[in-house]
Amino acid sequence: MVEGSMTQGAGQGPAMRTDTLRDFRVPVVEPVPYAASQGFAGEAPVYGEYPAYYGGSAVPVRTMSTESEDEDPEGYTPTQRDLPVIGRGAIGGPGDTVQVQYVPQETAPGGPGPLYVVGDVHGYLDELVTELHAQGLIDTECRWSAGNARLWFLGDFTDRGPDGIGVIDLVMRLSAEAAAAGGYCKALMGNHELLLIGAKRFGDTPVASGAGTATFQAAWLLNGGQRTDMERLQDVHLQWMSRLDAAVLEEDHLLLHSDTTAYLDYGDSVEDVNDTIHELLNRNDADVTWDLFRKFTKRFAFRDEDTGPQAVRELLGTYGGSRVVHGHSPIPYLLGEVGTEDGDAAHGPEAVDGPHVYAEGLAIAMDGGVTMAGKLLVVQLPLND
Repeated sequence: MVEGSMTQGAGQGPAMRTDTLRDFRVPVVEPVPYAASQGFAGEAPVYGEYPAYYGGSAVPVRTMSTESEDEDPEGYTPTQRDLPVIGRGAIGGPGDTVQVQYVPQETAPGGPGPLYVVGDVHGYLDELVTELHAQGLIDTECRWSAGNARLWFLGDFTDRGPDGIGVIDLVMRLSAEAAAAGGYCKALMGNHELLLIGAKRFGDTPVASGAGTATFQAAWLLNGGQRTDMERLQDVHLQWMSRLDAAVLEEDHLLLHSDTTAYLDYGDSVEDVNDTIHELLNRNDADVTWDLFRKFTKRFAFRDEDTGPQAVRELLGTYGGSRVVHGHSPIPYLLGEVGTEDGDAAHGPEAVDGPHVYAEGLAIAMDGGVTMAGKLLVVQLPLND
């Protein structure tokens, strides 16, 4: 089947970006002061993911300011996917390394704990902290408090919101603390991780795209890239992002970032998909990385009533599981509730209060539309529906 890509082509005009639809304050981990987003010169094509949202003047644009007297939040990086080591150093410096005791999940008392998934965060650290605390996963000091619980983030930690690096730092630290408690906190690679990696590695290097010549830097800015995130981005963050898996099978749930069948291009098993994507990223090739970003920016493969269920079944038949759980496409878009002209607030992003189950019950969408003043979803699986 042919999936609809939300990538805009040249000639459609620049996409409007909004940094946030609300004022933002981080309660515990303080972000650095916000710098106003800037455009770019030239005629590079636009790669806005949500044209109905970012392409019109009806979107209110607010600026926000935060102040912090402290340095950047501490950075943490696992040396292996399941064996965290906390590292801290100034930008460009060696830093210190502190070993964290690791308790294998198999030896955790009582067996595996409850399973939780988190939808797209996109830099909204305040909302993430609120939802994790509401689920009992962290305490009032943002420390892991869920014992042997299992927590999966579905990707897209940065861009659009004000503190993407703060989100990554928190997730990296929680992965160490959860492992020490006998649980785990892990994450999948989203298309915005690929975009940020590309922007940092390749900058304005031209890459071939369907709309002509493009650059990662231009695409990153036009898809909500925050200059403060780039300023605070360190090697430990890049290493962590580049090691993330693209897919995982957990308790009969196939966890993915994107609602696309593009995963099938990379292998016939979850392990093959992850190994192939890691190998491609390790080539450090701009065009190869761009192709990964392009494919995982595709969306809506499961939305059509006629073809959607079969697309999900194709993925499940190849990789296992009875349901796909994904982020990437905001639920208001899946429901057709954004971009309408009736002005009915009941059909806006604020109406989203939980995951969206669709495609004959085979798919669960987890992006509540936090970038659109919607809800950041943290949900325990399986759903009681």
